[in-house]
Amino acid sequence: MSTPDPVPHVVVCGPASWNHLISLDRLPEPVPHMQFAESAWHTVGGTSAGKAAHLAALGVPTVLHAPLGADEDGGRIAALLIGAGVDLRAVGSERTERHVNLMARDGRVSLYVAAPSAPSADDVSSATASALAADIAVLDLSELGLAVLRDLERSPRRPSIWTDLHDYDGTAAFHEPFLRAAEVVLMNADATDDAWALLASCVARGPRLAVSTLGAQGAIALEADGTRHEVSAVPAEVVDTNGAGDAFMAGLLAATLRGQSIPSALSAAAAQARVAIEGEHLHPALRAEG
Repeated sequence: MSTPDPVPHVVVCGPASWNHLISLDRLPEPVPHMQFAESAWHTVGGTSAGKAAHLAALGVPTVLHAPLGADEDGGRIAALLIGAGVDLRAVGSERTERHVNLMARDGRVSLYVAAPSAPSADDVSSATASALAADIAVLDLSELGLAVLRDLERSPRRPSIWTDLHDYDGTAAFHEPFLRAAEVVLMNADATDDAWALLASCVARGPRLAVSTLGAQGAIALEADGTRHEVSAVPAEVVDTNGAGDAFMAGLLAATLRGQSIPSALSAAAAQARVAIEGEHLHPALRAEG
């Protein structure tokens, strides 16, 4: 009996955080008042942590380089990610990134309570070496991601680079080097009135594929040759939309690695997004016991 070919491995570089999520019936008005939460919980956050957890669950060998402090929150994050099958390479930080997310039906407010310190040269070199040995490097918007990107640009060989541009508006300067280096970019349509035009501006700067998620309307994608694709969202019982985009990108990446066509990979991505939407955590495997 033949042995199946191994799934190529992925390196993810970027944020992991400890989040306090608070669900409200409406976002607070900017005046002094008291308001009761509908529910609240603590969990792993961070766009890179979410992607790594979903990739590992999909059977893709995944290495995650993420800044973590030598503190209680960093320990919680590390234990949960390792338990979810992620090969975690913690990047030293003076503190662990922490957020408070206020979530309501009329929107979401993310408060950054603590930000990581700058990565050391040694940690950047380690992450770069890991990326160079990978088939795909997912470089998320972050100080670490940018440092690794700059190192890769100086290398005669580089992996395929994927980048999540999040709420990109087509002009943000920090996003530009990520966009120009990437083979595949993902974003949402929150900052544009014309998602197709935004995707066209992206592929004009280098990527072979640009994808925009549209929330409940699904997602669209544009290839460099002008071919358009659309996919519907998979019906879901919405619990928490945090991490839906990360799950979508992981599903797209895993399906692409397995040789699926772009339409099939987009369908797989939409199905994976449902996994994040229907739970309180970026991925069910990141649920803390007790």
